[in-house]
Amino acid sequence: MTTAETIAARPAAQSWFFCGIGGSGMLPLALILHGLGARVSGSDRSFDQGRTPEKFAWLKRLGFALLPQDGSGIVSPAQVLVASAAIEDTVPEIVAARALGCPRLSRAELLAALFNRAAQPIAVAGTSGKSTVTGMIGWIMTAVGRDPTIMNGAVMKNFVADDAPFAAARVGSGGDFVAEVDESDGSIALYRPRIGVLGNVSLDHKSLEELRALFGDFCARCDAVAINADDPESMALAPRAARLLPFGLGAGAVIVAEPASIREGATGICADIVDRRTGARHALALAVPGRHNLMNALAALAAAELAGVELGDAVAALGRFSGLARRFDIVGTSPGGITVIDDFGHNPEKVAATLDTLRAHPGRVIALFQPHGFGPLRQMGAELATVLATRLGAQDAVILTDPVYFGGTVDRSVGSAQIVALVNAAGGHGVHIAGREDAGAAIAAMALPGDRVVIMGARDDTLSAFARDLLARLP
Repeated sequence: MTTAETIAARPAAQSWFFCGIGGSGMLPLALILHGLGARVSGSDRSFDQGRTPEKFAWLKRLGFALLPQDGSGIVSPAQVLVASAAIEDTVPEIVAARALGCPRLSRAELLAALFNRAAQPIAVAGTSGKSTVTGMIGWIMTAVGRDPTIMNGAVMKNFVADDAPFAAARVGSGGDFVAEVDESDGSIALYRPRIGVLGNVSLDHKSLEELRALFGDFCARCDAVAINADDPESMALAPRAARLLPFGLGAGAVIVAEPASIREGATGICADIVDRRTGARHALALAVPGRHNLMNALAALAAAELAGVELGDAVAALGRFSGLARRFDIVGTSPGGITVIDDFGHNPEKVAATLDTLRAHPGRVIALFQPHGFGPLRQMGAELATVLATRLGAQDAVILTDPVYFGGTVDRSVGSAQIVALVNAAGGHGVHIAGREDAGAAIAAMALPGDRVVIMGARDDTLSAFARDLLARLP
């Protein structure tokens, strides 16, 4: 056993402290430990700065102890510190834990330790769609009575309740553990899935050469892999897998959505799902829009089939899938007919999928994009600019604010102004407005009846509040 697996073998026997407990990756993991009976406390910059107070108030009601991020929460060498591997060594909790000799685990090490001990661990990989596919598989397993544990990077609307407003995780008594696994930091190598999903391989946080190696090794570790037959990069890795179940729209798919049957709407998409091995046919009606979500559904259906769920039962369950927060999340429509959408799109593929879904229906698109960091702009800024220039029409508009930045050391040599210049050089219509409030005022002044305003970005929970506030300002 690894050190992480030894520590996590009896989670309720440990005292856990999460540095950055409110983060999209840390919060659901803390919820899983809490659901297993563990004592969990934590700190967060957002808590100290008064951002998303409703989230931290809920954690307190659940019994989590929240402390300032000043090191005061680390008081005993018996505490286990959970922190991102990338967090600065100067953060007070890190300093205090090192001084006391506390064991430290990264988020990925702890998640992998819990995941690997499950009877049937199901891992969702790929550079786009992981959270949605994870939510879909988790909902299917729940709907058919399998009582899974689910670890997600987003709030799953099917599990939201008055006592669970931020339901990014679920603890079940069954043997299935469904989790998205991250390639951006290489931690995908820690997981030992029985069933894997590989949705796509495209440029994101790493080069394609690095991604091919990581995802290829992932396929080799799985007993069986549901793989995107329409993605050449994914299919190039297929020989690494012991057993495959391809999904998609094309000739190489086994679990297929018949292209002629696809019917798109503004808030959903329908298609006939066929198992080409048996000829069995089932009508799927998704309550989330876009062809990318149809592909996400096919990935979830293939994974569920590998996990022993009948295809017809899985299709029926997906008809009741409500979606995820911040994944083409329709905030509302103003009295004058302007619709605001909150979306997690942050890399070129995700942004393209969102814009394609919007452009499939009438109405001007006004896109506000807040980059999720300076590093990602250096890595993928040129590709992002191409998407923003080519996936929007002449009547549409895109506004880039400055990247999200909550402190720490980072190279800020490439910013939003340079990306806007690339957008416009490629024939697009981009504007750089540094401050988000100023950008919101500009949108409120230019929006007209019938417009769709989409707020895109990651790593900043306050974007959702911004979207709600903007809706309230629109005529």
